[in-house]
Amino acid sequence: MRLQEQLAQRGIEAVRRDYGDHYELVADFGSAADLSVDVVGDTVIVVIDGETHDIEVDGSAQAFMKNGVLTINVNEDFN
Repeated sequence: MRLQEQLAQRGIEAVRRDYGDHYELVADFGSAADLSVDVVGDTVIVVIDGETHDIEVDGSAQAFMKNGVLTINVNEDFN
């Protein structure tokens, strides 16, 4: 399942921007949410108000959070 679909199933609207060899996914949770994010292998781990969401990605990912906005950059593996 695609990353954007996984977020949508959790009620999180995300915008995807494609850049050829990688894509970026941006989701705004608002500044009131207690959020953290980490990447372990091919899994992006997002913690929202104490609830953990594991999101599998196809490729290497970087993720960061600023002012309630989650940004995930994924370099797609074309094996």
